[in-house]
Amino acid sequence: MSNTMAHLDPNAVTLQESRLHTGKKLKVGIIGTGWIADEHIRQYLEMDDVEIVAAADLVEGKAAAFLKKWNVEGARSYPDHTSLLENEELDAVSVCTYNATHAECTIAALNKGVNVLLEKPMCVTLEEAVEIIKAEKASGKVLSIGFQPRFDPNMQMIKKIVESGELGDIYYIQTGGGRRRGIPTPFGTSFIQKDTAGVGALGDIGCYSLDMVLNAIGYPKPLTVTGYRSNFFGKDPNYFTVEGRPAEYAELFGVDDFAAAFIRLEGGIILDFRIAWAMNLDTPGDTIIMGKKGSLRIPSTDCWNGSVGGAMTVYRDVSGQGVEYKVPIIEYKGKGLFYDKIRSFLDAVQTGGEAPIPSSQILYNQAIIDGIVKSAELGREVEIDIPTV
Repeated sequence: MSNTMAHLDPNAVTLQESRLHTGKKLKVGIIGTGWIADEHIRQYLEMDDVEIVAAADLVEGKAAAFLKKWNVEGARSYPDHTSLLENEELDAVSVCTYNATHAECTIAALNKGVNVLLEKPMCVTLEEAVEIIKAEKASGKVLSIGFQPRFDPNMQMIKKIVESGELGDIYYIQTGGGRRRGIPTPFGTSFIQKDTAGVGALGDIGCYSLDMVLNAIGYPKPLTVTGYRSNFFGKDPNYFTVEGRPAEYAELFGVDDFAAAFIRLEGGIILDFRIAWAMNLDTPGDTIIMGKKGSLRIPSTDCWNGSVGGAMTVYRDVSGQGVEYKVPIIEYKGKGLFYDKIRSFLDAVQTGGEAPIPSSQILYNQAIIDGIVKSAELGREVEIDIPTV
């Protein structure tokens, strides 16, 4: 069986009819074979211009089991990203490792002249993000960051509304989201340990929330941040025992399960942000974008997943009278946001085009995350100093 016809999700079989072949066969490797890598390979196997040739994972035997699970014949497994990159001639890799090794693996791939699709968050620190972009620029290769919500037509509508001028100049944004109970431990402890994750809810789902609004307003440069982080739930053994997990997870918990910040952006815009993996609340609030001509309310979701929770509302004044109107939910008719994320990356590789989710934007996203961490540690406002790359 050809690896492009390999083990497919039963729900995805109907997608075979519309596979896209845009050019030469691209040789792709996957670095890190945890659960998110399953979503990457699932989509790659839907594309006739992709050949999965290798996978790597630090856990002994994990990469080989991953390739066997997906019935990818002839692909080779490696114990780390270094050996994979040294022994394979690759066009592209997906970096699906835990956060703390995003920078290391991405820089190594770019230095080898390989295009990279990097899962979110971009990395852990601003310093790492800067080094990634230096390697990207030196390589001349495509680096795209894994923000699939960008391809949701409802997310795109938010940006269209702002860019239309309907709201006027933006001056204040409230955003965030969270889960009442949602610390991600079904896949082990890599999400909650400091040496592997680096950051918790702030990086895992907070980066999505930041991107939703920052992309809509054109990604202005962040200037200062006052940040707060806590881990009251993650450090409580009872949380994990109720969830059916070992109580010892509380001892391993070394990141945030809640974060909040007050951020000043260029253009006089204030960003009020909060995000949670766990809280005694259904939602920390809807997203609100306030402008001098009007405002937009974006309903929150029960479990923040990079989408909108219902029809959005625009508030305006017409002839001195306050009016409002609904922006109905737009039905997504594509093959999946994950598919779109990967396909857009591969199209850029095939054509030599621009990265669909450019690192130059996500650098500001990462700078805010880094600023929140530093401010929380210092207990005061900090300036965000982004080096010129």
